[in-house]
Amino acid sequence: MNPFSSGTRLRDMIRAIRACKTAAEERAVIRKECASIRASISENDQDYMHRNLAKLMFIHMLGYPTHFGQMECLKLIASPGFPEKRIGYLGLMLLLDERQEVLMLVTNSIKQDLNHTNQYIVGLALCALGNICSAEMARDLAPEVERLLQFRDPNIRKKAALCTIRIIKKVPDLAENFINAAAALLKEKHHGVLITGAQLCTDMCKVSTEAHEHFRKKCLDGVVKLLRDLANSPYAPEYDISGITDPLLHIRLLKLLHVLGQGDVDASDTMNDVLAQVATKTESNKNAGNAILYECVATIMSIEDNGGLRVLAVNILGRFLSSRDNNIRYVALNMLMKAISLDSQAVQRHRATIVECVKDPDASIRKRALELVYLLVNESNAKSLTKELVDYLEVSDLEFKEDLTAKICSIVEKFSPEKLWYIDQMVKVLSEAGNYVKDEVWHALIVVITNAPNLHGYTVRALYKAVQKTSEQETLVRVAVWCIGEYGEMLVSNAGMLDVEDPITVTEADAVDLVETAIKRHSSDLTTQAMCLVALLKLSSRYPSCAKRINDTVLHQKGSLVLELQQRAIEFNSIIEKHEKIRAALVERMPVLDEATYSGRRAGSVPAAASTSLGALPKMSNGVAKPISAPLVDLLDLSSDDVQAPSSSGGDFLHDLLGVDLSPASPGTNNQAPKNGTDALLDLLSVGAPTAQSNSSMLDMLSSEQDNKRSEGLLDNFASLSTSSARSSSAVASSSMMDLLDGFGPSSSVPVAETDGPSYPSVVAFESSSLRITFNFSKEPGNPQTTVIEAQFVNKSSDVYSNFVFQAAVPKFLQLHLEPASGNTLPASGNGSITQKLEVSNSQHGNKSLVMRVRINYKVNGKDVLEDGQISNFPRGL
Repeated sequence: MNPFSSGTRLRDMIRAIRACKTAAEERAVIRKECASIRASISENDQDYMHRNLAKLMFIHMLGYPTHFGQMECLKLIASPGFPEKRIGYLGLMLLLDERQEVLMLVTNSIKQDLNHTNQYIVGLALCALGNICSAEMARDLAPEVERLLQFRDPNIRKKAALCTIRIIKKVPDLAENFINAAAALLKEKHHGVLITGAQLCTDMCKVSTEAHEHFRKKCLDGVVKLLRDLANSPYAPEYDISGITDPLLHIRLLKLLHVLGQGDVDASDTMNDVLAQVATKTESNKNAGNAILYECVATIMSIEDNGGLRVLAVNILGRFLSSRDNNIRYVALNMLMKAISLDSQAVQRHRATIVECVKDPDASIRKRALELVYLLVNESNAKSLTKELVDYLEVSDLEFKEDLTAKICSIVEKFSPEKLWYIDQMVKVLSEAGNYVKDEVWHALIVVITNAPNLHGYTVRALYKAVQKTSEQETLVRVAVWCIGEYGEMLVSNAGMLDVEDPITVTEADAVDLVETAIKRHSSDLTTQAMCLVALLKLSSRYPSCAKRINDTVLHQKGSLVLELQQRAIEFNSIIEKHEKIRAALVERMPVLDEATYSGRRAGSVPAAASTSLGALPKMSNGVAKPISAPLVDLLDLSSDDVQAPSSSGGDFLHDLLGVDLSPASPGTNNQAPKNGTDALLDLLSVGAPTAQSNSSMLDMLSSEQDNKRSEGLLDNFASLSTSSARSSSAVASSSMMDLLDGFGPSSSVPVAETDGPSYPSVVAFESSSLRITFNFSKEPGNPQTTVIEAQFVNKSSDVYSNFVFQAAVPKFLQLHLEPASGNTLPASGNGSITQKLEVSNSQHGNKSLVMRVRINYKVNGKDVLEDGQISNFPRGL
């Protein structure tokens, strides 16, 4: 016999394929066999049709195309004999799916077989329909399947139930037709029918509200009785698995109770006793018993509240965590993550076991346990859990350090009770896994450090010691270098010593050594090297004895191949050598960074919207108190470099800040709009040196605005601004180029004559129907550029204002420092006031007057109120 003729047996073809040594040989065998099958199909060889189809199914499973044999399946299904139908239906399920149009041709054959007198043929048709049934077939054949749910043979009823599941998933509207037949299956004695009936009822509850209510009212008691009898049943050899009677039926009935008890208190009460019985009587030393217990726990967690049952369920999961089987521990951790939202206290009792799972050799268990520990952390256990995790960080695997570090940082930020503890923990994390710490985390650490003035000395010493022990962690070096640059004198003098620390001896040379080592390290990246250059510039002022050495290090970077470092080195060298007088002012300490603003940006806020979220920044007790309010992101982001020239659309940033209309004059006026409108903007923001022409254009434009808007009070608001611009125009026009660094020194323009001890009248800076703000002014002797403003806030209404917060913003040529307010509650009807000091430095003193935009937040009767406005009626000479 030809080995590739149509009479070749299936086993011979399989043997020939397996004997192939290369893929090419296999393809050749398959190609010859397919050619033989095609020839047999074209000759209509009925004797070997079923054998050919069996071979086609094997070829299909190997991944080769077999579409040419699909019609042969339909022919075999239409055959009268059982063997042919068996192969035909098997080929139908394997070679076709519900998307094939040819499936329409087989619907009638399946309908005939569902009504066949031979129950085995009926079973074949039900199996095929349950696997490939489409929505159209479901609608056509649903009546036959419903009838077969009451067939005399339990195997047919079982297959019909499984087929019904497929039908109601394809056409949920048909579920109503099967409600009574499905409920009848729950009264069967045959376990196979019970399992499929429970699964059918569960799926029907998910797609039909009517079915759900019917089963809850009519079948709940029966299901509870079934489960109780099953739990108490004696040994039955035909259903026994590891000493447990039919665990599969146990699980199906528990899943059904899971659905029926959800959202219904009465139904949950009905099943409480049987669930407790299953949970306590089922043995947990066998895998089958663990499966039942797990499903029982899932059911208890899903039904309505019962504290005792939930504690029992969590205790079962706690036992699972002690198992040596990784799969059992993993599913227990998954379930505990769901349980923690229902009964956190019960889960907390197993905290020690969960923390041990973080150290498990299995990576998936470690990761899941870490997520669970993160959910378990609260204010009371944050310190102990963080200590456990930080201790484990030292010995954890490298691939696990990233996840562990992220979770520790998040816990420390979210639950830190005080800034000292926060800084200690972050220094430990940076020392152990600094390379895995994300940028926003160490940025937040710097924000916290700036807000804790009493911890500056402690922090810089702790970071110095940490870098001395390990300098491989890039992020640790960055934070340490930043702190040494800011608080280097405190490191040398041991200032701000706390009781918990021991004094250390650090010289100025030692501190400079650390920064120089960091900048010269081959592994330092651009960010670290740039931060080192900034720190060296600051130390050149703080450590005069090391100024020459620092300058030599900076000069060395002038030859850097990185443009950023080269530019910084040139600029810093110029500051050190040529601008000794202004260097101290340039390298002053960073101002206190506003935590609320920073957290709003971390949360994704944009300049146009003020965020009220504090994100993950810690709620800390010591340090500078900051009002918890919506940060003025749009007002405080004045240092942005992307300020654009004003456009005719009116959406200009400067217009929003100062209310100045920089658009061209309207056609009805005599004044012409300036050709270079950006010059007026640059003059107002002190960016570059505008020409005299642009200043005069600015004056003309403002004058035009005053003529047009005198009724709105803009003349008084901007009189000083336009006058000072005109006064300084002749001085500015004398040079078209200027040294930007010299601009920080004394102004070269004509100074305004000052009298000794000038006095300034108080002004009502802001007044509304409910609030009045009065400004009192004073000057520091010998410092005419700085103005001290005492703001007094008076409540004019009859309601008390709580959570009172005052915020202000100024243009770039001004520097503003706000001290904490005297309180945050404003009494009603003027029976008291709140005061707050503002310190404003005017770098264009004598040329430009003060201008400010303010925003006030407070609560009245539990409602948030926001008021804002512009202040420009400052006395002249400020």
